[in-house]
Amino acid sequence: MAATRNAHAVWEGNLFEGKGVVTLDSSGLGSYPVSWPARTDELANGRTSPEELIAAAHSSCYNMAFSNVLDKAGTPPTKLTTSAAVTFVPGKGITGIHLTVEGEVPGSDSAKFAEAAEDAKQNCPVSQALTGTTITLSAKLI
Repeated sequence: MAATRNAHAVWEGNLFEGKGVVTLDSSGLGSYPVSWPARTDELANGRTSPEELIAAAHSSCYNMAFSNVLDKAGTPPTKLTTSAAVTFVPGKGITGIHLTVEGEVPGSDSAKFAEAAEDAKQNCPVSQALTGTTITLSAKLI
């Protein structure tokens, strides 16, 4: 069954001094302030950015895809912890995404885990939506 999820953003002012709010409409989970400094400064100061939202989407989607790959292989995970680091360079855009996953997977070994992790990276819907961006992966079986 197809599903459509919605969010919207409101922006006031110019790029560098303006500010905005992004709202997660489908889930109703809330509204979050966004700003240019949140994209380029090390400290986000209570504001999010498109890159952080992409990182959240990618890490959660990847966990779902990886869980499914492992389950189909007969080794369902006990726990997967994935972080996504999205790099943004002003004037160039998003230059890369690095996924780091650690997993507790009874019955797996490091080689099978690494192979399944790469499969999930290739087939995760968010990874596929971000084709054209270099996506790297570090995977560790715990």
